[in-house]
Amino acid sequence: MDFTDRPRRLRTDGIRPLVSETTLDATDLVAPVFVDATTDERVPIESMPGHERVPVAEATARVAEVLETGVEAVIVFGIPESKDAEGSRAYAEDGVVQKAVRQITAETDAYVITDVCLCEYTDHGHCGILTSGASESWERHRRDEVVEDHAEDDPNLTVENDPTLDLLSKTAVSHAEAGADMVAPSSMTDGMVGAIREGLDDAGFSDIPIMSYAAKYESAFYGPFRDAADGAPAFGDRRHYQMDPANAREAMREVALDVEQGADVLMVKPGLPYLDIVRAIRETWDHPVAAYNVSGEYAMLHAAAEKGWLDLDEVARESLLSMKRAGADLIITYFAESVAEQLSTGR
Repeated sequence: MDFTDRPRRLRTDGIRPLVSETTLDATDLVAPVFVDATTDERVPIESMPGHERVPVAEATARVAEVLETGVEAVIVFGIPESKDAEGSRAYAEDGVVQKAVRQITAETDAYVITDVCLCEYTDHGHCGILTSGASESWERHRRDEVVEDHAEDDPNLTVENDPTLDLLSKTAVSHAEAGADMVAPSSMTDGMVGAIREGLDDAGFSDIPIMSYAAKYESAFYGPFRDAADGAPAFGDRRHYQMDPANAREAMREVALDVEQGADVLMVKPGLPYLDIVRAIRETWDHPVAAYNVSGEYAMLHAAAEKGWLDLDEVARESLLSMKRAGADLIITYFAESVAEQLSTGR
């Protein structure tokens, strides 16, 4: 039997690395860091093994730990000391992210990205100012101390789009003033990139890039993050402003709008269930593409590994490699440190 084309010829140990089509490096990865203004000690995140909330005083030390693995970039999330209806601690000069970023940029060489959203700072847990109908539902929910009031079925449950834009812009500017190298709006508010770009430019930060959560889905994979950042909705859900998981064409429309408004990096969130979206964006635009390997993806691999069903190191690295192969230039991942250490040791 004669085969002129034998792909296995290129799979031997000597040639395999030379013909590898996709590479993964520690510098491709961004490590999330959770800074908590309500604690004086590190608090383990039970649903995300190996991760902690750290107090502001330890933000620099936490980032230094990340840098030791070869990862050069972090994205900072904050848990504020107090919350209100408009999320005012998100843009406060002495807010938790602002304090942490000042310390991190003064004491490390990390590239610092900040998440720009209001859900962690609002007492209702939604990503902006509530509509009047939603505000009434929230007040009723609080007054009656109702755990399940079927608010998820309320057609009025959403956020005011345009009034929220000003708060997002103020938040981004405050992060830039604190020293952030990049801001990353995640609220899926129409016009958020344009509003933030205008705010940054007017404040003298025209060189600060925007990494937009351009295609962010209303996903079931976010659960552990909401534990980590204390950002779960107090009632209802986010289906009226985050994307329907069934939609792909809509993602391209969302991305096109963000490109028009000045987005510098285009993010898809989550990563693994939406590799088709990563690929489509990569083939359509020349902008850098980011994938967010979210908390649920991290947690499910850990859970399977704890059962002995999967090799955690192998599946973590393979997951991130699949995102690179699909077209992601950078990956935000809770595996950043562990995978970076694997790569540095050649394991």
